Amino acid sequence: MAESNKISLLDAMSIGIGGMVGGGIFAVLGLAVSLAKGGTPFAFLFAGLIALITSYSYVKLSSAYPSQGGTVEFINRGFGETVFSGGINNLLWVSYIIMLSLYASAFGSYAPNLFQIVDKETDFHLYASGIVLLATAINYYSIQVVGKIESIAVVIKLIILLSFVALGLYGLIGNPNLSQLSPTQWEKPLGLLTGGMVIFVAYEGFELIANAAPDIVHPEKNIPRAYYYSVTFVIALYIVIAAVTVGSLPFKEIYTAEDYVLAEAAKPLLGKAGFTIITIAALISTFSAINASLYGGSRVSYDIAEDDELPHQLTARLWNQPIGLAITSVATLLLSNLLEIESISTAGSIGFLLIFAIVNSVGYKLSNKVKGNKTIPLLGILLSGVSLLVLIIQQFESNKTGVIVGISLILVCILIEWFYKKRKNEPKS
Repeated sequence: MAESNKISLLDAMSIGIGGMVGGGIFAVLGLAVSLAKGGTPFAFLFAGLIALITSYSYVKLSSAYPSQGGTVEFINRGFGETVFSGGINNLLWVSYIIMLSLYASAFGSYAPNLFQIVDKETDFHLYASGIVLLATAINYYSIQVVGKIESIAVVIKLIILLSFVALGLYGLIGNPNLSQLSPTQWEKPLGLLTGGMVIFVAYEGFELIANAAPDIVHPEKNIPRAYYYSVTFVIALYIVIAAVTVGSLPFKEIYTAEDYVLAEAAKPLLGKAGFTIITIAALISTFSAINASLYGGSRVSYDIAEDDELPHQLTARLWNQPIGLAITSVATLLLSNLLEIESISTAGSIGFLLIFAIVNSVGYKLSNKVKGNKTIPLLGILLSGVSLLVLIIQQFESNKTGVIVGISLILVCILIEWFYKKRKNEPKS
């Protein structure tokens, strides 16, 4: 491939940062504060450390097996094309759909603050559904347009968020709410851990770098840098955003504005203008994330079907795109309109914690082949596994729907794969 068509380090980092700083932070920040209280920055740190440790396995696997299939390729390398690997790859597609639902829900929560159509509840459904349909139409119209929107959106949202951070840190001086960051205002350790795990979905986007690995220039140097730099940058960004939010607003106001808390946190700094600017940033971010994730989700379904882990009919096209795009869009509409945002976030975190635990296990299993260290992937397996268990146990009491949806989707994905493999291997009469 010509050098001009290669992906630079900065481009690769933009893919990772853009994937993480999509709609996640706008969707889950208020939820994190409700669970971790003053310890929200620590909750983001802990979730970020799991992502950073997991990125080591991604670095080694991406370097050894560069493929546009990304995570799907790694799981197949580690476990072969079995019912288990197929089921987990199906779960990756479903997890994309859950993330899309989270972004759509965030858009539906922020948009009525700018323009109300009927009432808050009705507007949520109108905006959440409308933005998914618009992004679907754009994906069918032109993939190039999807790429251009994402490139522009990454720059806009980072400029706005970094400006929010700079002004927010200055605004914390003398703010009476700064005491809310004191350890005495933190939730208990299990609450902090649960808070970090519920919002773990805000970090999942770094795995998109794996899909770009074959095209990264000087991969031996730039693949590790792309992962580590992007994840570290986002951890720092999220910690500071969480600290500014908790230190700027009383907890009561944060809980009241839970679904659009980042916009509310801008009010003490810039008044109504700040609220409007952050709301616009949230809409741009969630829209671009929906746009890119719809394409990513349809590609995952196509790759899985091409590997014969789902019916080959999923490689067919509806109009000019893989049929998985339409299925992904319809499923997103259903989830975003039927589930509360906390249930969506919990289900998504369950899915990605399991997927990352499995990728870490592949990194451990193939450590000799990929010239990697066994200890770091093992630590990733333990942290992801324990965190997944704590999340399920803790959330089962307060958010039973999210836990049931998350576990059910895992089982359904594996059962579908088992049924498909069984039917495929049956002798034809």
